[in-house]
Amino acid sequence: MNDLSKDAANRLAVGEAGAGQRIDNFLHRLLKGVPKSHIYRILRSGEVRLNGKRVKPDARLAPGDELRIPPIRTSAKPAHASPKALVPPVIYEDEALVALDKPAGLAVHGGSGIAFGLIERLRAARPQAKFLELVHRLDRDTSGVLLVAKKRAALIALHAALREGRIDKRYLVLVKGKWRDTKRAVDLPLTRFVTEGGERRVRVEREQGRSARTVFYRRHVWPTLDPPLSLVEAELHTGRTHQIRVHLAHLGFPLAGDDKYGDFAWNRSLAKRGLKRMFLHAQRLEFEHPVDAKPMALEAPLPADLAAFLAQLDAAKDADG
Repeated sequence: MNDLSKDAANRLAVGEAGAGQRIDNFLHRLLKGVPKSHIYRILRSGEVRLNGKRVKPDARLAPGDELRIPPIRTSAKPAHASPKALVPPVIYEDEALVALDKPAGLAVHGGSGIAFGLIERLRAARPQAKFLELVHRLDRDTSGVLLVAKKRAALIALHAALREGRIDKRYLVLVKGKWRDTKRAVDLPLTRFVTEGGERRVRVEREQGRSARTVFYRRHVWPTLDPPLSLVEAELHTGRTHQIRVHLAHLGFPLAGDDKYGDFAWNRSLAKRGLKRMFLHAQRLEFEHPVDAKPMALEAPLPADLAAFLAQLDAAKDADG
């Protein structure tokens, strides 16, 4: 075991490398081997102090800030080291960023019982890298293009582009029902809530919700299947939690395989036919490069399991025809 301090709190001055980082991410990098849940606990309890004051997890650090960190024992080598072979394929890479083809089933970061997420695996595979931070997130069951910044300046620039709507994000989804519109813009505010069972969910809330806009494009329809199915492209204008899934469910077009907002009986029948997970794929990102502003268009091919399921739908249509 490595001891940050056995008996006394530590005080640490933030240097240039920590400038602009969220304090939770800074502590996660500093306290290697400490679960994120513990880091959030010591932040919520006030055991961590920033310039002598309590601080929230999303507070940003500046050079010269002083951190007080309580005594914590950290593991020099996590018990379950992340195999380098499990790092997803690289779609594109340069000195500023790397784009990965994230598989479904892999969380983007550790926590909630997950020892190693994608970002932890990437850091373990690249111990020489001085900076690797997620630009955005994808749900654990969503596949597709994921950006990681290799420089702080790139991260700041890409975050600004996300906030200002200058990154074009496109997803492919399979839904239940016959989608009729070639293009359909959906503006439905969303709010998060906790169920009686303690699960975090999202719903449409027109009065108190946060604005959420998705534009859907019809790509293919299987009208003769029972039930009819549609392949739809979703363009995200905002990035609310579960936005595509909740918008589709509210419109009456549940997402195939969605275990939170979907049609559960239908999901079971899909599983028997080979679709074992949610059909939600981050297909394409278009943006200006954060360093030289050149146009970037990065695409992840449809994973083999989803492509095979679409081929099965085509075969069933031909058989019916």
